Amino acid sequence: MSSLRKGIEKVEVGLKWDPSPVGSPPDDLDLVAATYTREDPRGTPAYVVHFDSRSPDGTIVLNRDSRNGQGFGFDEVMTLELDRLNAQYTRVVVGVALQQNEQPSGRPKTFWNVASTAVRIREGYTALSEHDFSAVAAHSAATVAEFTRDADGAWTFQEVIRGFDGDLNAFTSAMGAL
Repeated sequence: MSSLRKGIEKVEVGLKWDPSPVGSPPDDLDLVAATYTREDPRGTPAYVVHFDSRSPDGTIVLNRDSRNGQGFGFDEVMTLELDRLNAQYTRVVVGVALQQNEQPSGRPKTFWNVASTAVRIREGYTALSEHDFSAVAAHSAATVAEFTRDADGAWTFQEVIRGFDGDLNAFTSAMGAL
């Protein structure tokens, strides 16, 4: 028996930030999506989508990638076609990580060090979430959203803002447990 409830079908995640000051190295933030199976919903991701990649089936795509925050509007945009994801995938976690994790002072770079950061998650023209990273300003990476598939196959959204400190590889390995 099929359900009349469709849930969330297609989502766009947009990330923006201002370019770094003149004479400073560019700030490079990255959108990251980790997909989890029914057998391991909080463990190791089945696959990760980030810069220069897409999901094997083309359902999660990084449409726009910025390495410096220059541009109009949202600098990075990722599309998630949840309604097309294979039934074995039951959870997708989306996060943001600072690519270069060290300042000239030698201390780790955090969201606090990047001007005008913002993330927007929307389905069509409906905003599901908008966030400025102020709650995780002292961190170098953060999860921003969790999408889960229920028993009927419908996807739901939950805003999940959790900070993380570490490089991109450590972050993507830990996203499912955050």
